[in-house]
Amino acid sequence: MTMDLKEEADQMDLNQPPPIEVFAGASTLHGISHIFSYERVFFKRCLWVAFFLGSLTFLVCVCIDRVQFYFEYPHVTKLDEITTPMMNFPTVTFCNLNSFRFSQVTRNDLYHAGELLALLNRRYEIRDTHLVEESVLETLKVKADFHNFKPRPFNMREFYDRTGHSVRDMLLSCRYRGSECSPEDFRVVSHPAALPLAAAWRAV
Repeated sequence: MTMDLKEEADQMDLNQPPPIEVFAGASTLHGISHIFSYERVFFKRCLWVAFFLGSLTFLVCVCIDRVQFYFEYPHVTKLDEITTPMMNFPTVTFCNLNSFRFSQVTRNDLYHAGELLALLNRRYEIRDTHLVEESVLETLKVKADFHNFKPRPFNMREFYDRTGHSVRDMLLSCRYRGSECSPEDFRVVSHPAALPLAAAWRAV
């Protein structure tokens, strides 16, 4: 009977959690082992409690400050101002993303450059008809009808000059230093990163 009581007591001891002093001594949280220790020096334990709570409060304040700073989306704007009595006409570039005007493309243009313009395939058939608008598709079908068609000589430069966009159509209003400026103040320049048919107008 005595042995049974001892075994039962040992079993109860195994089921109970260890003292907090044991947990604190094995914890890697700095300072907690000095707060919960077997030492009975009350002043020392109170001092460690004050240090621990002070450090924890400082950590929480720093985290809150950094989170608030993040949600402010800080940015730096750098501005350099130079004063000059006379400034040259600025370089302004107008560039149309459309390489050419479809309304100016002729049947002869489609015959020679239809594949280059991604409008026709190698068999002179319209590409991706399901992606073309109905109004454009009808016009394209008429222009792409090469039955009994006799091609004429084709020049890419002439094609670009004829079908490209004009600065007169794009420049609606222009004023610089109180004076009117016109399309004559712009010249056509090539863009190295653009397609062969793309170009821009730059102020001169």
